[in-house]
Amino acid sequence: MLRNTLLWASTNPFLAQKLPRYRFVQKATKRFMPGEEIDDALTEAAALARVGITTTTTLLGEHLESLEEADGVVRHYQGVLSEIEARGLDCEISVKPTQLGLDFGVEEARSRLAQLAGSTSSLVWVDMEGSEYVDGTLDIFRSVRKDKGNVGLCLQSYLHRTADDLESLLPLDPAIRLVKGAYNEPESVAFASKSDADRNFVKLTQTLIRARLGGGQGRPAMGTHDPKMIGETNRIAHELGLAKDRYEFAMLFGIQRAEQERLARTGHQMRVLVSYGSAWFPWYMRRLAERPANLWFVAKQLVR
Repeated sequence: MLRNTLLWASTNPFLAQKLPRYRFVQKATKRFMPGEEIDDALTEAAALARVGITTTTTLLGEHLESLEEADGVVRHYQGVLSEIEARGLDCEISVKPTQLGLDFGVEEARSRLAQLAGSTSSLVWVDMEGSEYVDGTLDIFRSVRKDKGNVGLCLQSYLHRTADDLESLLPLDPAIRLVKGAYNEPESVAFASKSDADRNFVKLTQTLIRARLGGGQGRPAMGTHDPKMIGETNRIAHELGLAKDRYEFAMLFGIQRAEQERLARTGHQMRVLVSYGSAWFPWYMRRLAERPANLWFVAKQLVR
């Protein structure tokens, strides 16, 4: 019930407009993001690099009102890529399809993704949003991936369809970031229980690791903070004989920092997603919904 309430809040325009104005809410977001500006994100990326952790950065926000805004997003990310290069960081970018204009048509988003990928040799990650965007997201990814090898895709283990989607993508030898998923989906679309989503995560992880062992060059990245899923990933890789440097873990800034550093210290590839931007409220609610126990952490921070 608490998870559903938080997911409902993430889509409520009134709350998104009002709550971020309160200082105590702004203070609570520091749990998951270092600040609203790109400099905040890249400063943190540099700090993480000093302990052997690479990063991905993403501008928060979705569902734009015009294609001019989508053009602005492309220009913004091109500037970010230039700044990353200037600072000498191993930092990639991750962009939502609706930030590229998917609400206005697949071709609009496809052309902007191609433009963005064409402006860098770094990997450009394509996020996955709600289930109503999966088909369009797959369309733009497949189209751009045919011509440009530097695009990666996020897939969500809680969707029933993801196993079939992954199988259909394997011939492209893609970089895949596997996550659980954080949108409020009906049971007809997504697994209702965590245990079922976890089982699918393990199944999909095995598929990705087997593909890597079969000569695939596309990076498998396991986006999880769950110790059990981390352990299962390492078990599968060890049993199948995949070296630590041929797959990676992806986690969010502010969650499991000690575990992030432990994985990096023991030779695993560890990449942290550092978010920034003023449109953080829906994203923040989804982060709390992923693990409602985070509410207790937030409450303690506010008391302090």
